[in-house]
Amino acid sequence: MNTEQTLTSLQKIFSELPFNRPSNIPDIPIAGIAIDSRAVKPGYLFVAMQGGSADGHDYIQKAIDNGAAAVVGEVGRIEDPTYIGLENPRQALTWLAAAFYDWPARKLTVIGVTGTDGKTTTCNLLYKILVAAGLKAGMISTVNAVIGDEVLDTGFHVTTPDAHDVQNYLARMAAAGLTHVVLETTSHGWAQYRVDACEFDIGVVTNITHEHMDEHGNYENYRAAKARLFSSLERTVDKPQGNPRLAVINRDDLKSFDFLNDFINVNKLNYGLGKNANIRAEDIQYTPAGIRFIATNGDFRVVISSKLVGAYNVSNCLAAFTAAVFGLGIKPEIAAQGIAALDGIPGRMELIDLGQNFTAVVDFAHTPNALKVTLEAAREMLSSIPQEERMGVRGRVIAVFGSAGLRDKEKRRMMAETSAELADFSVLTAEDPRTESLNGILDEMAAGARSRGGREGETFWRVPDRGEAIKLAIRLARQGDIVLSCGKGHEQSMCFGRTEYPWDDRTAMRAALAEFLGVDRPQMPYLPSQDKTEKEWLK
Repeated sequence: MNTEQTLTSLQKIFSELPFNRPSNIPDIPIAGIAIDSRAVKPGYLFVAMQGGSADGHDYIQKAIDNGAAAVVGEVGRIEDPTYIGLENPRQALTWLAAAFYDWPARKLTVIGVTGTDGKTTTCNLLYKILVAAGLKAGMISTVNAVIGDEVLDTGFHVTTPDAHDVQNYLARMAAAGLTHVVLETTSHGWAQYRVDACEFDIGVVTNITHEHMDEHGNYENYRAAKARLFSSLERTVDKPQGNPRLAVINRDDLKSFDFLNDFINVNKLNYGLGKNANIRAEDIQYTPAGIRFIATNGDFRVVISSKLVGAYNVSNCLAAFTAAVFGLGIKPEIAAQGIAALDGIPGRMELIDLGQNFTAVVDFAHTPNALKVTLEAAREMLSSIPQEERMGVRGRVIAVFGSAGLRDKEKRRMMAETSAELADFSVLTAEDPRTESLNGILDEMAAGARSRGGREGETFWRVPDRGEAIKLAIRLARQGDIVLSCGKGHEQSMCFGRTEYPWDDRTAMRAALAEFLGVDRPQMPYLPSQDKTEKEWLK
């Protein structure tokens, strides 16, 4: 197997690529691949790509100074024997990396999961099912890569890892003797060709709702990027271990189902909560401790219990169950055991308990649909508490959330509208404002809240500093309420201006709760909104 220390002929790498390539490829050894000139080591191939804020071609000399043996870039940019000009270096990167690592995905059964919301949870459910079935499985998600006992962080903010990193992870899995991998794929990952050489055997979609309109322009383009997972199933090479080539789609996701059902040309199954679904959930029970339902296709009935909460997690469980049972032949009872084994996902409806008399939760909901289903799940949790335990008082939902700068602006209004309709109180705050005006973002969100009957100072508040916003939500809470901090989840940083500041919503929630309760507490993470004017941190 190729590793970063193994030398591979550049001619050999190019000879295996599935597109037209120049004939003058130099016969030189390559020790690794990098897209950042700072990561280049002697003997590396440097791939220069045009990015949103930087052009890799501007760093070619730095890559050469660091020891690059050859450079791939756009046609006509440089005249040099070791410069290889291609029409689309970004698209070529995934195939170059796959060839360099000796096509690791062809040695694995690869299950791809895409969608707007629920991808990471569904990946983790599938991974647990594979482990319960005794399979040697790995996982690559936007949170981490799991290779045997090794867990690797895949980045501060969420997207599919870069193409050469994905292939490196797959190669390490194959070398470790793994046979299956669950791979989370984002629309950015598909639009930028990062997973084109991953040879998917099974494709799963959770849902396709409003998100990333800034990147894709419209819903149809966004949906088309997601759909590339299913067209890729047709091109997967024949593997010695077999090719399931199964597409698993959400019958309840009305915006995407008809399109995908017509688009997919391989075997397909759908899942859902209604009677028309191929694999459906019946007798659903919601409690603060989790969900319980019966999974059936008419031929079998299996009880599924999960520590996850909310109707949307019934769908995520069904998606993983369907892929495992019908794509991999795992027994339904074993799949149920795997689902039950998942304790939770970091930053997904994660309970923070310091002994307070209300429920505090951190969740990753950062899209209009995710916020909607999270608030609905909170309502389900409240309604499942017996009347006597609530002391006759109806619990309230208090939501803290923001909307990112330099991203889809329509989300700001939509998320505030959703919270105004479904939460009792909303606290609008920062979520990665980047170089946009945070006050301007909050103005747009406040307008959305008012359009749905929100009253500023009574049902919603604007608090620019996220730590102070969480503190306000906690002060508003009374016994039996639920406080939700949404949008950051597991993420470990927040961007103000052009700087990423260390930030963890879970730490912030614990700090705010401890201060409220008067107990020893972790320090509230620092954000520039604590002590600087907006003009200062935008510099």
